[in-house]
Amino acid sequence: MSDTEPDEQAAWHPAPVGPDDDPFAPAPLGVPRTPTGNADVDAALERLADADHLTTDGHIEVYEDVHRGLRDALTALDARPGPPAPPSSYPTASPPAPSPQSPYQSRS
Repeated sequence: MSDTEPDEQAAWHPAPVGPDDDPFAPAPLGVPRTPTGNADVDAALERLADADHLTTDGHIEVYEDVHRGLRDALTALDARPGPPAPPSSYPTASPPAPSPQSPYQSRS
């Protein structure tokens, strides 16, 4: 073999692409999640992190699950009894106001 012919072993081959090197691989967005103070809402928002490691066709399942959890949390807020209404110092029913007389009704 001569020094001028390329060696098949030394031929350029692309380096293997690992999951960290693939520009099309799922990657975390790094969006910070601020706790809301509501355990149900915080759990639903934490579930969004699961989408970071899925391909885009797997996101819909996560998003639907989060949407369902947030909807349930809002429904639970509506179902809770609130504090009683404060007593009113005004009468609840008032007599009807007299209807104004038209100036044309008293003419003859």
